[in-house]
Amino acid sequence: MTRRNHTSLTEFILLGLADTTELQIVLFLLFLVIYTLTVLGNFAMIFLIKTDSRLHTPMYFFLANLSFVDVCYSSTITPKMLVDILSEKKTISFAGCFLQLYFFIALATTECILFGLMAYDRYVAICNPLLYPLVMSRTICLKMAAGAFIAGFLNSMVNTSYVSSLPFCSSNVIHHFFCDSPPLFRLSCSDTHLNESIFSTFAGVNMVGSLLVILTSYSYVLFSICHIHSGEGRSKAFSTCGSHLTAITLFYATAIYTYLRPSSSYSLDQDKVASVFYTVVIPMLNPLIYSLRNKEVKKALWNVTTRTRIPSFLRFAW
Repeated sequence: MTRRNHTSLTEFILLGLADTTELQIVLFLLFLVIYTLTVLGNFAMIFLIKTDSRLHTPMYFFLANLSFVDVCYSSTITPKMLVDILSEKKTISFAGCFLQLYFFIALATTECILFGLMAYDRYVAICNPLLYPLVMSRTICLKMAAGAFIAGFLNSMVNTSYVSSLPFCSSNVIHHFFCDSPPLFRLSCSDTHLNESIFSTFAGVNMVGSLLVILTSYSYVLFSICHIHSGEGRSKAFSTCGSHLTAITLFYATAIYTYLRPSSSYSLDQDKVASVFYTVVIPMLNPLIYSLRNKEVKKALWNVTTRTRIPSFLRFAW
């Protein structure tokens, strides 16, 4: 961050989501419930995968990593948003703003890559089952997961450095409920076309690249499923892939709408609504989607809840 930023402004003001007291109370209670379910649901998924040996497979290894990312991802945004909803002055320091932006971009990028890895895992499992133990060995899966996190944090380092180097010398009011790149670009008193182009390029490569991996993998998967003669085998394959595709559709639809549409059509109010879905709602829905639509997870959950005494709040999360 450059010195000229500090000489002009020392903090940002977040406008948030609501103006009236009544709506703020409603949103606070709603997002508090959603965040609680997000944390409990994703930790319950990790707990279940850890304790049931039948879920010690590459697919559920990546799912456990996705649950961990969802908890961190949501925790980067939601607690601060909950505090701001009930605060008169919704301020965030320069350091706090760009720290939030850094972790947000890093974890969002990691989530995209994990979705791609999960799709590739299904491709190998269904289209090349004989090679699956070799291609998706424990060592390779660990390297893939580590690579996803490293790529996410490196990508965020580049993007955050470009945004934080901008001069902010006029308004310090961010028309959003968290520090995100598009509203920060609008606050800068310099030409941001190059910065926006770099940001869009990185976002496009990450989202479109991982989406191409997903679409290509599932094209082969669907073709292979159609040639499975066993009705039970087709049902199991569709159940596993269906939950993954549902989670992917929800995440990518709102993220692409926010970051990859033309800048001339940006609407901060619409962006805030879309952002609520991929930052707050979707991290809560992922464990529900994978548990309700997956027979193996439901069977493992039943075995765990009937054979061991787990805390009631974990059962409620499911």
